[in-house]
Amino acid sequence: MNRKLVTILSALLLCLTYSVSFAAETIKIGALYPMSGRGGLYGQDSEAAIKIAVEEVNAKGLPGGKKLEVKVIDDQSKPAYAVTVAKRYITEDKVNFLMGVVSSAVALAVTEVSKEYKTIFVGTDHGATDLTANAFQKYYFRVNNNTYQSMMAGAMYLKEMGGSKKIAFIGPDYAYGRDQLAELKYGFKKLGVKADFVGEFWPKLYEPDYTSYITAIIAAKPDILVSGFWGGDTVAFIKQAKAYGLFKKMKYAHFDAGGNYELFSALGDDCPEGLILGSKHHNNWPDTKENKQFVAKFHKATGRYPSYAAQGAYVGILFIAEAVKKVGNAENTEALVKAMEGMKLKMPEDPAGFTSFIDPATHQMVQTESIGITEKNSKYPPAKYMLGKFKDYPADKIMPDQEYIDLLKKTKK
Repeated sequence: MNRKLVTILSALLLCLTYSVSFAAETIKIGALYPMSGRGGLYGQDSEAAIKIAVEEVNAKGLPGGKKLEVKVIDDQSKPAYAVTVAKRYITEDKVNFLMGVVSSAVALAVTEVSKEYKTIFVGTDHGATDLTANAFQKYYFRVNNNTYQSMMAGAMYLKEMGGSKKIAFIGPDYAYGRDQLAELKYGFKKLGVKADFVGEFWPKLYEPDYTSYITAIIAAKPDILVSGFWGGDTVAFIKQAKAYGLFKKMKYAHFDAGGNYELFSALGDDCPEGLILGSKHHNNWPDTKENKQFVAKFHKATGRYPSYAAQGAYVGILFIAEAVKKVGNAENTEALVKAMEGMKLKMPEDPAGFTSFIDPATHQMVQTESIGITEKNSKYPPAKYMLGKFKDYPADKIMPDQEYIDLLKKTKK
């Protein structure tokens, strides 16, 4: 199919999507997620979780008797296309909020639209710290953790392992992957961890064949391979690396998106044991009423267990609804921004005794991070492995400090 025809078909698809308009007198939310390809599961799970949250919110009621209505469009993981969708949401559909986005590259483009049109954008998935640092703007809020939080928790975990370490890193060649390595190195420096980085590897997003990278990593002989992949790329890399015996030669650590449920679902019996992984949400941790109820509702609605993206989308809707309740309407954007700053919100991923909240200075959700080790567990089929032996890292110990934010701004000018 030639490029011109693809462009025409994409435009036609967008027009067809917009043919179904929002209902009158509703609070309108325009959501963007990948709905196909390696990132498609995240979009599908997000859409399912949004429906659950919207039903909860609308059943309880909002000021003026209004209802939430959410439209989800496939952003195709393409920044330019997502910008077009976001602008049409704002100018044609007159949405009150933008939300969603999995790819950090897409989010960095959409946040500029949010800023230009002074429309609140609630990020529910993407992790690049850029969005709450040098790309920060007042109409952007993120309800999931950023990569700094994950990597600082990872640095603390590796420090607890003791000893000096030879480390290799592999991750996608854009902001999401590059930030993770920079943050890990910063965390090591801050914590006094001795590490020798013996290799850095940067495949493109959605790389089909990792053979050359795997052989190069094995040749570098690290003690630990730290990964910065996400989604289907994680699954593809682990499957290919296992065939080369990589996991018998070194430890594998993947702190931001390695412990996502879809990894275990896709790998089944082929999941290596003893991997050190983190995620934005775990189906089996924490063992709280809120998390159990969320997982059970999602499973009842879909017949499957949620990927981490589902929790982010679910929380995004609750976050918007809570702000609307505080302000009394969805039209006063400046008042909504103030209501969101510092807002506390109990999330499924919150351990007992802790409630996540928005940092007023960066609009980043302040959360704990949990890291575990893969072990046999058949309670969440089709997965045959899940994480266990969890270690939790306090929210106040893993937030980006001003020194790092200033460094990030300086290096990315």
